[in-house]
Amino acid sequence: MNSPDNLYIVHLSIHGLIRGTDLELGRDADTGGQCKYVVELVKALSEHPSVGQVDLFTRLISDPKVSKDYARPVEDLGNGAYIRRITAGPKRYLRKESLWRYLDAFLDHSLALFRENNRIPDVIHAHYADAGYVGSRLASLLGCPFIFTGHSLGRTKLESLLDKGTDREKAERGYNLPARIEAEELALDSAALVCTSTNQEVEKQYSVYELYAPDRMRVIPPGVDISRFAPPEEQPIPSEVSANIERFLDHPERPAILAIARADEKKNLSALVKAYGESKSLRDRANLVLVAGNRDRIADLNPGARKVWTELLQLIDDYDLYGCIAIPKHHKPDDIPGFYRYAAARKGVFVNPALNEPFGLTVIEAAASGLPVLATNDGGPRDILGNCKNGELIDPLDVPALTAKLERVVNDPGQWESWSKNGLSGVRKFYTWKGHVDRYLQEASGLLNEITQPHLITDKIRTILPLADRIVFTGLEDELLEGDKEAIASLRELTSANSPNLGFGIATGRSLKMARELIEKHKLPEPDIYITQLGAEIHYGKRQVLDLSWEKHLNHRWEPEAIMEILDSVPGISMQEEPGHQHHFKLSYNFEKGVAPRRKEIQKLLREHQLPAKVVLSQGCFLDVVPLRSGKGQAIRYVTMRWGIPADNVLFYARRGSDYEALSGQFLAVLGSDHSLELKSTASLPRVFLASTPNFAGLVEGIEAYRFGGGIRVPRSAQGFDPASAEDTETVLSPDMEVHLSDGD
Repeated sequence: MNSPDNLYIVHLSIHGLIRGTDLELGRDADTGGQCKYVVELVKALSEHPSVGQVDLFTRLISDPKVSKDYARPVEDLGNGAYIRRITAGPKRYLRKESLWRYLDAFLDHSLALFRENNRIPDVIHAHYADAGYVGSRLASLLGCPFIFTGHSLGRTKLESLLDKGTDREKAERGYNLPARIEAEELALDSAALVCTSTNQEVEKQYSVYELYAPDRMRVIPPGVDISRFAPPEEQPIPSEVSANIERFLDHPERPAILAIARADEKKNLSALVKAYGESKSLRDRANLVLVAGNRDRIADLNPGARKVWTELLQLIDDYDLYGCIAIPKHHKPDDIPGFYRYAAARKGVFVNPALNEPFGLTVIEAAASGLPVLATNDGGPRDILGNCKNGELIDPLDVPALTAKLERVVNDPGQWESWSKNGLSGVRKFYTWKGHVDRYLQEASGLLNEITQPHLITDKIRTILPLADRIVFTGLEDELLEGDKEAIASLRELTSANSPNLGFGIATGRSLKMARELIEKHKLPEPDIYITQLGAEIHYGKRQVLDLSWEKHLNHRWEPEAIMEILDSVPGISMQEEPGHQHHFKLSYNFEKGVAPRRKEIQKLLREHQLPAKVVLSQGCFLDVVPLRSGKGQAIRYVTMRWGIPADNVLFYARRGSDYEALSGQFLAVLGSDHSLELKSTASLPRVFLASTPNFAGLVEGIEAYRFGGGIRVPRSAQGFDPASAEDTETVLSPDMEVHLSDGD
């Protein structure tokens, strides 16, 4: 770690197929231009004198189907920049839509890494929705500013799919869009700054979100490493690039109409083939070059890419384009600049016909190569062409208009020269990485004054917790305590026999006073940690020392009076009047099912009024509103990180809907047999053990199943995901707390 006087910035891009060199752009739908943008931004930031270290957190993948590079825990990018790969879920590669259930595990392992490095980041910047979910929670736990870049947004994707006639339920299920959109709303709720590449993103895409806040959005055009891109008169065209293209062509000297994109339906490559095929003039005067990822056999591609290539080949045959279209099967990342120079040398044009293009990095790369551009009018190219004036916008759905524009470009050498020169000068003026980083750090510097870090690493309060290496948490519902004296006695005996290594904590919606009364009445073990009022307060030990840092932490953007004013007019909910149920950081309501709106509708209502908060429904009749940074799961993560207890050594006993947040990460969890229906779906989550007994007997059963008294193990019945690939033996958590994971865990 560099000097603490220099900035430590963490970027999150979770899907995992990302590395410092030879990026596999276009390999699948998750390896688009945003991967390149993130890596180059991390490298460029590390070169700035005010930055000490930049880490890019992504998922570790150990899978024979992908490169071994993605299994390296740390990759040094130079100048204090690193890619750090985090374990989350199975080792194999998963597309982003399948990652959601493992994001809390990614969160927990990230927290452990910060603890190991003994430094909290100054800024966390998340890229894409899944990273937005993780980044917003990390930032809220650590008290550091959070920046979000969505790249492509779920609501925009859903609208596009519906416009194409896709069934809504099928679209939402296939792309996990409800989870993605909710994560984007959470990220927008939490972000101190939202970085976008274009004004169109702000005005057309983010504006449809409930938490659209244009005052927190900044348009910072992406940079390009222009050292790799140059016109053909400045850098040669590699012979292998020319050979890879010209083996398809009868007249390779003709102008080249070039497209570079992954084989994805939204890249709309079929429209370009139709526009070219419909014009005899174009077929006689120019060649079409499609660089659409790498392929060996089309049958082996993922379903989306296979569908695109099948359609392209059919169009090529229908229009009889043999000899005038090049479709290279393989290329290296280093070949990309050569493709642009090849087209520029033949006075061709670059075409981006995408239905939507959030970034438009290929448009910038073409400009830096002296190659004029025709690009979609939906997204980033609007700003790029507006700045560089090196081409024209196109309607990606208007094939005849695209044909006409292609014919004009090919037949107007004067216009070609003007656009070529404009692109070369414009990209150097508007799209260098130095300019991008200077603006980025200028915007980020305004956030650093608002840091409310809760001193997680060094601050200590007198308690046994510095000696504890594992901890059990439970709630305090009435039915949990009644008639379970034998189980409570067993729990008392277990905590006493394993002290001080084993800590005991409670996490409840009750007040501290009510919790103390129940603990004394039923002779529970003396808690080392009290998390009360659904995470509104944290106290430590017999002296019940209040964690003031946590209180300060929760106050961020919390406006209880404004929330109460909005909810006063909502039918079917009323403030609870019982003493001790209300708290400055918890507003508790009675909820009348069938009269009150659904929980999600109430959450949406608060978002529409720019009031960031969590809405929690328990037992179908109790509604609580707490700060965005609060909740049982967040509070447990906070205290376990503060005291250095690994997430693998936290056992949580869950029974109510308000417990859900603590179940989906790296914690070990037990569901009592009498758990509420609100938790039914969690029984299949990883590390959730379903007890056969209710009340505290269920907790004791879970402690025994995990062997929590020593030599912690995850029983097979708690390896909730992918049981077919799980090992026959239990997952063992070794005494030195390192986790040994099978493919199924």
